Amino acid sequence: MRTTVDETTLRKLEFDAIREALAGRCATSLGKHLARTMTPTVRPAVVRRWLGQVRELLTAADPHGLPPLGGIYDVREYVRASVFPAPLEADALAKVAETLAATAELCRWLGRIVEAVPSFIELRNQISDLSSIAVAIYEAVDPRGQVNDNASPKLASIRSAMESTKGKIRGVFDRILRHGSLARMLQYAQSTFHNDRMVLPLKAEYRGRIQGIIHRSSDTGATLFVEPAESVELNNSIIQLRDSESKEITRILKLLTQRVSANAREILTTLRAVGVLDLIAAKVRYAKARACVCPEIDDQGVLDLHDARHPVLLELFAKEEKEGQPLRSVVPIDVRLGEDFDVLILTGPNTGGKTVTIKTVGLLAVMTQCGIPIPAGPDSRMPVFHQIFIDIGDEQSLQQSLSTFSSHLANHLRILGHCGPQSLVLIDELGAGTDPDEGAAIGRAIIAELLRLNAKAVVTTHLSTLKAVAYSTPRVDNAAVEFDPESLKPTYHLRMGEPGNSNALIIAKRLGMPARLVSQAKEYLDDTTQALNKAIAGTLRSRREAEEARRVAREAALQSHRERERFEEQQRRLEQSRAAFDSWTKWIYALRPGDAVYVRPMKRAAKVVRMALHQQKAVVGTGAVDIELPVTDLDQPIEDV
Repeated sequence: MRTTVDETTLRKLEFDAIREALAGRCATSLGKHLARTMTPTVRPAVVRRWLGQVRELLTAADPHGLPPLGGIYDVREYVRASVFPAPLEADALAKVAETLAATAELCRWLGRIVEAVPSFIELRNQISDLSSIAVAIYEAVDPRGQVNDNASPKLASIRSAMESTKGKIRGVFDRILRHGSLARMLQYAQSTFHNDRMVLPLKAEYRGRIQGIIHRSSDTGATLFVEPAESVELNNSIIQLRDSESKEITRILKLLTQRVSANAREILTTLRAVGVLDLIAAKVRYAKARACVCPEIDDQGVLDLHDARHPVLLELFAKEEKEGQPLRSVVPIDVRLGEDFDVLILTGPNTGGKTVTIKTVGLLAVMTQCGIPIPAGPDSRMPVFHQIFIDIGDEQSLQQSLSTFSSHLANHLRILGHCGPQSLVLIDELGAGTDPDEGAAIGRAIIAELLRLNAKAVVTTHLSTLKAVAYSTPRVDNAAVEFDPESLKPTYHLRMGEPGNSNALIIAKRLGMPARLVSQAKEYLDDTTQALNKAIAGTLRSRREAEEARRVAREAALQSHRERERFEEQQRRLEQSRAAFDSWTKWIYALRPGDAVYVRPMKRAAKVVRMALHQQKAVVGTGAVDIELPVTDLDQPIEDV
């Protein structure tokens, strides 16, 4: 099923900042591309698989490290071009070789880690050890992209002949330049080139004194560029040899290109899998840097976030700190939906964090559905939404000449026309921009329709009347962004189950408004507002006690869960270590001379010469020399992993 979270919603949630945060933590351009183009999926099984990969690698990263991805480039363009008749250039083949050579160590790492990260088995099967192609290329092309002299016997012979002929040409010119009377006829005592042919700068008045071919004259006509007769045939030989060299190089490059083309499918599959692996590793780096967790995916539509922080603010504040600016911290919030209520009405002062709260909810939902760990508590739960809608800010439809109110109402109607039971709706300042009574009435109607459609929604408002909806309507609740009446500043903390207090009169009193005027202002409040304030005050204590009891119960359950997980993880690691050691021991005792091994400190393959198990040592041959080393330095070769 295709995601219906469109780019407009992602832009309003500032998801590009998260894409860039992930791209910046990728090691390859393959991973960076995936990070910058990732979109949320609506399939719970896929979300679980993505998060499971990250969760497993987070656990396995400490003993095994993250995947070694150095030297891997995006060479897909070269691989696709290899199917055409024209050969790849030598520098392109060098890049392909460097990339494929790096797959050997990556294959080895995957072989070691698949037991700890079973979700990587599919990736392991997609990443091939293609180092043999790299070896074939490097036998002919050096890492700088130059074709080696020994790429073929014929090329070696041609280049040897070229050097010999060049030496003879230099000998001809050296004799002329050493001849005093001839040297005086030159504009300057050194040779130069004309179209790859070595020539002498003869003064025009000495025309004919040096036998040879005049290739051109200087702009003033004072200098003639002469190729001595003795070197004409030698230069002709050089041209013929260069043509032969070019043809032989083309032949060699064609053979190597055909080798790449014959394995194009495996190479492209490997590169795709490398990009995915790089992105998963970037998610792990991000999770560690920002204290993120992989939330539990809830099939009942429950969103339950604890200690949630706005990820874009985390990136911004981290950047500020790196630049030497004063440290700022993101205030964590607890917010939930879908368990005891489906619509949350959020109230509080301006600049108090209401907009940040709804953006946090929306952005963490998108991140979850992209398989990205979220900055929240370890017991957080997230559903998988099929649609995420947001109406935020003061954007106006200038093409339709609509007012701010009309523009937002048009968005609300569009959202109501498309949302359903698996939708998340985020609306900022519901009912604003028009008469407060009419705005409140429209707001109530929209909330009622969201409930009828079984959508999950968080709406912010300044309208006191909408606070009362939670007291008269099932599946609706209030939340408030705290305000400190002493400092007259928001604390950015979120209180579930409480509507925002009427802070205007408190602020007025703190700012010096006479008590008589404050009392008079209170009398002007209509009966409904006063009754609502009394009802809020009457239920405040019980709601706070209920929320505190919920928090304490959650902490106790979380602590128990942590202890159980810690014990299970210790048992799992012990069993894995024991099994790995037993397997390695059996393999070591079965080694015989001639068997292939991998020498970890040298990062290369070798052959067993002899084993001295009573000394816990082995002698291995690497081709040129035999080396004695501890058996603990040996590992199974890649093909056996």
